[in-house]
Amino acid sequence: MLAWCAILFALGILAFLDTIYNYGEIFRRVNSVVFMLVSLGLLVRTSMKMKMRRIEGLISKVEDLEGQLARYKAAAEPGKHKEREAVH
Repeated sequence: MLAWCAILFALGILAFLDTIYNYGEIFRRVNSVVFMLVSLGLLVRTSMKMKMRRIEGLISKVEDLEGQLARYKAAAEPGKHKEREAVH
């Protein structure tokens, strides 16, 4: 993420220098295309990271619920055995 930000910062500096010194029309086109591609890359990466964070949160919640279910099952089983022993 830091590399993407550094690239965007460098492109911003180049765009600023382009407006001051008027390097030419070709440089503006190339700079704008590269800037758009880098911005798109940041957008995709950020959205993927958000989805991954949500998935990791859901996975941890499922693990917690599985642990709770195992405890409830373990707590319920000894009661069943006592009832069966009393019936015999």
